[in-house]
Order: sequence, then C-alpha cells, then structure tokens
Amino acid sequence: MTEVWFARVPRRIVEAMDTSNATVFIPGATSGIGLGLALRLQAAGSTVVIGGRRTELLDSLRAEHGLDTVVVDVADPASIRRAADTVLEAHPTLDTLVTMSGIMRPEDLRDPGHVDTAVATVETNLLGTIRLLDAFVPHLLTRPAATVVTVSSGLAFTPLAATPTYSATKAAVHSYTQSLRQQLVDSSVSVLELVPPAVATDLLGGADFGGMPLDDFLSEVMGLLTSGAGPEILVENVLPLRWAERDGTQQQLIEALASRGH
Repeated sequence: MTEVWFARVPRRIVEAMDTSNATVFIPGATSGIGLGLALRLQAAGSTVVIGGRRTELLDSLRAEHGLDTVVVDVADPASIRRAADTVLEAHPTLDTLVTMSGIMRPEDLRDPGHVDTAVATVETNLLGTIRLLDAFVPHLLTRPAATVVTVSSGLAFTPLAATPTYSATKAAVHSYTQSLRQQLVDSSVSVLELVPPAVATDLLGGADFGGMPLDDFLSEVMGLLTSGAGPEILVENVLPLRWAERDGTQQQLIEALASRGH
C-alpha cells in the first residue's frame, strides 16, 4: 500500500529561470559566489539588488557595478524585516530571492566553548534562511511566476568534520527546501536549491581546499539555471559529495576532507 501511495505522488516539472528579465534580491552578495552570481545575472539582463552588513562596501559595489543595494544582517530578524520593506518598496516586481548569506567557521567539538560558534552559525545559515523566506515568499506568491533559490552545500550531504555546524545547517537547509518546494507545488513559485562544491572564495578565511575557480562555477550554474536542470543546481564538481551515501563512498570522502582540513 505504501509503495502504491508514493508511486502516485506527482513530480513537478522544473521550469528554466529567465535570467534575462528577472528582478532578484541576493542577501550576502558582497563577495564570492553571491557577488559573482549577482554580476552574471545583471550581465544577462536582470535587475539585481544585493544585501550585506557593511554600508561602505555596499556603496562601493553600487558605484562600481550599478547594483542596487540594501543593508541587511540575516542574523537579526528586525534587519531582515527592514530590508524586505526597502527592497519591495523599491522593486514591487521582485520575482526572485537567492538566500546566499552564510558563515563557515571551524569548531573543535572536544571544547565546549565551540557552542558560541555553533549558535552563530545556526542563527545565520538556518534561521537566516527561514526568516528571509518568511519575509519574501508571501510577496513572491503574488507574482505570475517567481523563483526561490536556497543555497546549501555539497557538505550538506558529506560533511567537513572541521566545520560540523556549518555542514549540519546546510543539511537542514536542504531538508527545509524540500518541504518548501512541496508546500508550494501548486503555486507560481519554483523552488531551486543551489548546491556548491568547494569554490575558490574567502568563505573560510581564505583557506584553500582546492576549490574550483569561481568563474568556472558561475558559468556552469548559469547554464543549469537557464536549462531548467533543477530542482537541485548541481555542478559536476559537487556530484561526488551529493551522491556519496548512495554510492558507498561517504566515509572515505569524510576522511579525505578531514585530512585536507588540517
């Protein structure tokens, strides 16, 4: 009976994102993947608003690239609400949200003092994502077609032992995204999940884990977004992490990642 019930669950067709005509808000886009994606979307023809905590940096990026900007701290619920009001007032046709903000910090789980890092990571990566969705999804549901792109990580599926709470929050974002997608299945909002591998950015204080070049990653992501390949946006480099449990290679990869983290 259970197998029959699951067989009848419809699968939603994932539509390609119109990257040439979207109005997009990307909090956490003052550097790295976020800024790179913002510039690619802008170059494709979309209107892009970026968010971050530092006013001076935002002003500099606005002057250099012509991006609209808003101050937002995703660890602060009040800041998210203010940013949402500002963005939606200036851009009532907003149809895309990319929940890019995140922090990645090492933790020693033998030291109870790590809990401060754990709390900050959960507040930013998981609760920040949830609060951003709460702030924007009601508006996106009023649009004829809209897109939410959450951002997890290959480490959601095969963790880096040195950053346990980061990996755990990204696993939670993956699960939350699946639930959101199912709840919005009959709506005008498509729910995608960007799953980056290691990319050469300053996410972990400039540490080099052999990440793929940022430009190569962005080119592959843009191709996947426009092709409708989702709902998970998976570049080739992330596939070993994404499917490690299925393929029986997860423990081997966990150990390999741990050895590179020292």
